Amino acid sequence: MTKPAASSLQVKNLSYSFETKQVLHDISLSLAGGDCGILLGPNAAGKTTLFSLIAGLYNGREGQVLINGVDIKNKPYNALSRLGVVFQQSTLDMDLSVLQNLNYHAALHGMSGRRATSRINEELDHLGLQDSKNEKIRALNGGHRRRVEIARALIHQPSLLLLDEPTAGLDIPTRQALVEHLHNLCSNGRVSILWATHLIDEVYPTDKVIVLNKGRIEAQGEVSVICKKLAVDDLKAAYQTLTGKN
Repeated sequence: MTKPAASSLQVKNLSYSFETKQVLHDISLSLAGGDCGILLGPNAAGKTTLFSLIAGLYNGREGQVLINGVDIKNKPYNALSRLGVVFQQSTLDMDLSVLQNLNYHAALHGMSGRRATSRINEELDHLGLQDSKNEKIRALNGGHRRRVEIARALIHQPSLLLLDEPTAGLDIPTRQALVEHLHNLCSNGRVSILWATHLIDEVYPTDKVIVLNKGRIEAQGEVSVICKKLAVDDLKAAYQTLTGKN
């Protein structure tokens, strides 16, 4: 399968303030097609604010955000149409079925009925949700709900997927299965991912790690590169060194 565009995401000198408090300081990062970028950071590091800026939810920023080379400020529709988002808090309609939630999202993207049906079935198959497609969201467990959100974010075949703490609240087997599936999406070239987490065991050695602390990027690169630069044995030690957190 063809990989996404060479540069799925570019963030250039991005800063942001809430009233008088600066939350992000001169953030720059990039993801190439098929990259899995892991955004690590403690609470209040600025991860959710960064995601909200990339998703076009906040204005008044300094710097640039480009998706597939398109600036979200200058051409928001063109840029954001290639973006899929899964926020930490669920935004599914609890009283609609899995299919109804997915069809509604497809309609928002202007997909034809035939195309929507085809893409929905592909994602239901990929995520093992075919047997649950007619169930209401409130009848599903947390793991299945999260899978529905990921399916919804992928229906329109974005080049970039934002995931804000996607495994929060899941049991260990469900979390491990989801982590594997998301990495497979990148390795198969289906999408590039920027994934916010504070769980170091979700990071694969080939991931591009971005450590965010107090609104600043402290380090970025593959695990081995960061560890070598800091002269530590593993990512946990690197994270503690960079953030002062366990």
